[in-house]
Amino acid sequence: MSARASWKGFLRICLVSIPVKAYSAAASGSKIHLNQLHRDCHSPIKYRKVCPVHGEVEGESIVSGYHYAKGRYVVIDSDELEKLRRESDKVVEVEGFLPKNAVDALYLCGKDYFLVPEGPVGQKAYRLIREVMTERGQSALGKIVLTGREQIVLLRPLGRLFVMSVLSYSGEVKDPTAFEDEVEEGAIAAPELELAGKLLDAASLDTYDPAGYRNEYTERLTELIEAKVSGKEIVRAPAPEEPQVIELLEALRSSVARTQKAQARTPRKRTAAKKVAPSARAKRTASARKRKTG
Repeated sequence: MSARASWKGFLRICLVSIPVKAYSAAASGSKIHLNQLHRDCHSPIKYRKVCPVHGEVEGESIVSGYHYAKGRYVVIDSDELEKLRRESDKVVEVEGFLPKNAVDALYLCGKDYFLVPEGPVGQKAYRLIREVMTERGQSALGKIVLTGREQIVLLRPLGRLFVMSVLSYSGEVKDPTAFEDEVEEGAIAAPELELAGKLLDAASLDTYDPAGYRNEYTERLTELIEAKVSGKEIVRAPAPEEPQVIELLEALRSSVARTQKAQARTPRKRTAAKKVAPSARAKRTASARKRKTG
């Protein structure tokens, strides 16, 4: 498999440890990304990291800090963060098992991984746990440190694999009861219930087949882009003026010649300022002395 694993560690269920690795379930290249351009010249908009004191900075000049008071931070470097990590951070620690539909989809945050066994050691244990969970219709709830954060995850059997889905914490999801006041209560007549039931029966699906659905908006956007390209409706950013690379001595000679040429255009003004100004000052000083002595 050419894909690169996003995470490697162990799936641990009590005393059973299975070496596993996780691959992101998200397919790359499935979305069309539009760039931001300046309305007038169509140059791409750039985002730079800027320090108010030193201007634009490179990545190696950036550290992490926690804002604890107005204008005050404590700096935390990567070595200090690394010391906080435990050996168990490389483990999917299963907390327990629950019915496969016990977790409301509201808490699924859209980050999914295929969890597969790494090497021959854990193959049999992986198959065993997956088979039992499939037969019982169960999922597993666990914890993992992923991308620097402790995450709650849901493990579900899918074919020959486990799918590991990251869950949101309760504080990361709005309480749905906060919006229930906007839904009015009221009685519903029996004929209305019957008709609604018939509608749902008529529109019921046996299964969900992902292959049967297309992203029609992306298809229409692709057609629009292709039509514009084939119709030559293309906007081009202005080519940036590249600095000329000149040999050092030649650059110095050119710089001196340019400076001398600029000075030659106003020689008299510069000379007059140097000669007349001292003479005038001397005359004013002599007149002042005569008035004092007289």
